[in-house]
Amino acid sequence: MSFEIVSQSRCFGGTQFVYRHVSQETATPMRVAVFVPPQAGDAKLPVVWFLSGLTCTEENFTVKAGAQRVASELGLILIAPDTSPRGEGVPDDPDGAYDFGLGAGFYVDATQEPWARNYHMRSYLERELPALVAENLPADMNRQGITGHSMGGHGALTIALRNPGRFKAVSAFAPIASPMNCPWGEKALPHYIGPDRATWRDYDACALIEDGARLPDLLVDQGTADGFLDSQLKPQLLEAACAKAGQPLTLRMQEGYDHSYFFISTFIEDHLRWHAERLDVL
Repeated sequence: MSFEIVSQSRCFGGTQFVYRHVSQETATPMRVAVFVPPQAGDAKLPVVWFLSGLTCTEENFTVKAGAQRVASELGLILIAPDTSPRGEGVPDDPDGAYDFGLGAGFYVDATQEPWARNYHMRSYLERELPALVAENLPADMNRQGITGHSMGGHGALTIALRNPGRFKAVSAFAPIASPMNCPWGEKALPHYIGPDRATWRDYDACALIEDGARLPDLLVDQGTADGFLDSQLKPQLLEAACAKAGQPLTLRMQEGYDHSYFFISTFIEDHLRWHAERLDVL
């Protein structure tokens, strides 16, 4: 299986691609943005995954974060997948709400109808897409980092915690720290995977840490002017879970920053350099 090129553009000496492929996990075509830096050649390069938040596609991070300049300097491949399956016949929130359905896959494997046929973002990102990346890109899969924003921060943390040793660097921007304890998660999780809260623990970073999962270390940035801070994101829950478990965490509360890509673009260089150190680039 291979990628079909949708678009490619020269960028900071490298190339920004958008690829399309047919996914067996989601039973739909999927798009993924990939920046390949100029160092690509005979040697394989480390990879940093970025998982986006509610309503986003592969495009948001690619065009708004300004990450390519630093990735080009450091020799990092950046991979930004879509946030959910899309296409004819893929079910959406019946009320058209932004926080469920299309653009809101929550990085789970759905077990409930009508979501179970397509909403397999966990397996897509943990198995299918990495295999495609390894087959088609100059990627060193022994040097992977992962980060994300909001719902994507939740995805980055839970994927890393469930796959010990896969990611040498993990960070997040304003992650949903505990979907089991916020309205977004309390809406999405029962619809996707059923009412048994015990099954939700695989999709909650705090619960995974409580249950023994660990990361080498963790960097989280959170804006103090984020409108979702107290109601949905709750970084204090992640901080408490890490403190209790002895999980290393650097939580930076960034004064006056909100939930937007202005926030992400301000601190993306810090995160990429932090990843590069742990991926043996710096």
